[in-house]
Amino acid sequence: MTTSRRAVLLAGLAASAAAAQTPPPMGKRVAGLPQPIETIDLWPKGAPGMPARPLVETVNERSTDAQLTDRAVFGITRPRMAVFRPARPNGAALLVTPGGGYKWVVVDKEGYEIARWLCARGFTVFVLFYRLPGEGWAAGPDVALSDAQRAMRLIRHRARDFGIDPERVGAMGFSAGGHLCCDLIARFATPTYAPVDAADTLSARPMIGAPVYPVVSMTAPAAHAGSRDLLIGRDANPTREAAHSPDRNIPVDAPPCFIVHAEDDEVVPVDNALLFAAALRVRKIPVETHLFAHGGHGFGLRKAIGKPVAAWPELFLSWAATTGFA
Repeated sequence: MTTSRRAVLLAGLAASAAAAQTPPPMGKRVAGLPQPIETIDLWPKGAPGMPARPLVETVNERSTDAQLTDRAVFGITRPRMAVFRPARPNGAALLVTPGGGYKWVVVDKEGYEIARWLCARGFTVFVLFYRLPGEGWAAGPDVALSDAQRAMRLIRHRARDFGIDPERVGAMGFSAGGHLCCDLIARFATPTYAPVDAADTLSARPMIGAPVYPVVSMTAPAAHAGSRDLLIGRDANPTREAAHSPDRNIPVDAPPCFIVHAEDDEVVPVDNALLFAAALRVRKIPVETHLFAHGGHGFGLRKAIGKPVAAWPELFLSWAATTGFA
């Protein structure tokens, strides 16, 4: 079989483009846990509104277990997606936004672990390393939403490259990443950045949304204080609180949602999930809400083992099938 000169050139260009992308956050590796090798930078000419004070991307390893990674990254100046391609794509894709209280973005517990689980079931998964609002970006509290909107549009723009249906792109987020997920659900059409290329002509609306133990409200007593302070500032007034509380900004065309929370969550009160679910119902948006008596905060996959809350990923799959997404 002969290979044409054109095919060789195209392959070379593709490899060069892949190599030009920023690698995923590094840090400790554990044998047997596959790491993503493919990334997509969100902004071809650099992220807009760079802070006056230079940032240095830093990865903290929080696990002392040699067989377990628990990385968190901050100082992100090149926001990007880490790509998990399934062996047999089912045509659906999920943008995953990990948590971290808007202080950092966790890599493993709410990023790569759920990505591997979903990927094994046919989903193409994009884990988003978004810019942090407390680090001085010009967009302020909208900076992470800008990255999420841009990510959704890029996934659709490159749908053919990944064997996915551009209509079947959903969003899943955890904790503060759950706030970002809810913000995307509520404000997918809100202009937060100047368009940069053809991808920005596409919709940022997720087909479905799945916030997991999400931060939602920016108003006490439901607000998670750390996320609130970094997102809108400790002295934010009620108008600013309302503008960045997704439950107060649900449009009539918001996507169907699946919400999970534990009632014994001592970090992000379960009231956040209840407020978001109630706001969706007011707008007549289909929503399925699962509340578990025990689970605490940040259970993801690893801390759910052996508890009833461990059922949540399978419940998500069952629900997603009813929407036509899975």
